[in-house]
Amino acid sequence: MAAFTDDVRDLIQYHIEEEHGYLSWLGVSVEEFTEETITMTVPYDEKLTNTTSPPTMHGGVAATLADTAGGVALRPSLSDPVNGGVATINLNVNYLRRASGDLTARAEVVRAGNSVGVSEVYVESETPDGAVEPVAVVTGAYRLFQD
Repeated sequence: MAAFTDDVRDLIQYHIEEEHGYLSWLGVSVEEFTEETITMTVPYDEKLTNTTSPPTMHGGVAATLADTAGGVALRPSLSDPVNGGVATINLNVNYLRRASGDLTARAEVVRAGNSVGVSEVYVESETPDGAVEPVAVVTGAYRLFQD
């Protein structure tokens, strides 16, 4: 498994910041990107929390981050990783505990076929008791558009 250059990570980050309003608004950043894994984060923001005490990140933000990471992790398997397409077929999110800090998702490719790919994603965060723990385990199936 070879690491991509900083240029590839920067290209993905540019796309998030300049061409994808929703991900940009969430503050998604790419921490690491290899041929079979990606690590992405969303910083804690009170606008993204549930009305609990203490406030905790909304599960939809964790699901969005996991979905995005799972799909982007599959891009290197496309014949044209930049212009090919990835669309979510199914997303199974298992929430484990509340998140009260930044969300970090690490996606790993399980299998990339000709037309369907599967990724497994672990989302971690600081919890209300101050420990960094897995807060969600996600499996995503994605349609891969090779042309």
